[in-house]
Amino acid sequence: MRDRIANALVWMLRLLLPAQGRHAATPTPEPNTEPAPVSPWSRPWTGPTKEEAAEFFRQQAETTLELHAVRERRRAAVLATMGADYPYSYPGAPFPASAFAAAGAVSA
Repeated sequence: MRDRIANALVWMLRLLLPAQGRHAATPTPEPNTEPAPVSPWSRPWTGPTKEEAAEFFRQQAETTLELHAVRERRRAAVLATMGADYPYSYPGAPFPASAFAAAGAVSA
């Protein structure tokens, strides 16, 4: 019972008496020295030029073609391990893709 009375007394004293210590005073805000942010709508569009966009899409097209060739080679290798011919051809190949039109050919 004494603990409850003591805790209630301490609580009331904390409410009634002013706080002490270095955290007692309310901090004064420092003046803002940073400039206000510039709105992105206040200046014209600074995106890529026509030439930069064309170069980007050309690189993307080359990468896509390379990935397509890799995927096709892998598909041909997997089918070869299963004993099926895949009509895989590449530029400069000694035989066209139509040479695989024999029985057992798999089309993708």
